[in-house]
Amino acid sequence: MRLARVRGWALGLLGLVVLAVVWEVYKALGPAAGVELGGRVVLPRTSDRAMPHLWDIAGRLAEPALGRSGDPLWQVVGHACLFSLKIAAIGWVVGVVVGLALALLMQRFRLAESAVLPWVVLSQTVPLIAIAPLVRRWGSQLQIGSFAWDSQDSVAVIAAYLAFFPVAVGMLRGLKAPDATHLDLMRTYGSGWRTTLLRLRLPASVPYLLPALRLAAAAAVIGTVVAEVSIGLRGGIGRLVIEYAQAAGGDPAKPWAPIVGAILVGLVAAGFVSLLGVFLKPYRRSEVAA
Repeated sequence: MRLARVRGWALGLLGLVVLAVVWEVYKALGPAAGVELGGRVVLPRTSDRAMPHLWDIAGRLAEPALGRSGDPLWQVVGHACLFSLKIAAIGWVVGVVVGLALALLMQRFRLAESAVLPWVVLSQTVPLIAIAPLVRRWGSQLQIGSFAWDSQDSVAVIAAYLAFFPVAVGMLRGLKAPDATHLDLMRTYGSGWRTTLLRLRLPASVPYLLPALRLAAAAAVIGTVVAEVSIGLRGGIGRLVIEYAQAAGGDPAKPWAPIVGAILVGLVAAGFVSLLGVFLKPYRRSEVAA
């Protein structure tokens, strides 16, 4: 088990090294105007303004974000990453709760599965850029007691909107995973639906649930970044991507800093789910792809 874990880390690091090598090799050998196919650019330009060297990007992180003084760029990006990660975590938790509730409902009642599952799938076809401003507008009209809706709440809702889908589908598959012989055995013991759920269905669903939780974590990060851009929420990594993109002409390495930050947020979110898998180790004999 430890050898498999070390091998996983080694393959992950090897993937990063290969990606870095491909980046630099393409920049050195690729055409400055990019690769065109049918009159369209299918591979990026290799000029320093469009595709800086990786060491230039790394060096820019240590320089001030604005002008010649102030906080270094890595610190500004780090604060933005924490801001977005907090919102994504809230959206992930809400999405997981909603997804689990829908999965339990659909497993318990076949009619509910027939009625709800198509709408769950259909919900993911709505473009986030279109729905994010609507969520903000509807949310701003809500006020319950001293609670006032904020733009961060709208972003969290969008993150939950993307996160609930893989959890609902993956958990439903897991709840249906036990063999018919095992279910018949539970009926022979006179076990009700609740006992069967706790003793059989939930443990059997763990190999399906963990990959779904990782997908939900990545989806929550994507939803957070996209919603920050659509709504215009300041402080997060999504807004930083838009702001720094305007400086690409005179400071080509700067716009890549928030992009790297967004990738790190996704890795941290997926890593947190992997930690959850450690506590569920007795039930995760093998994982099933979501």
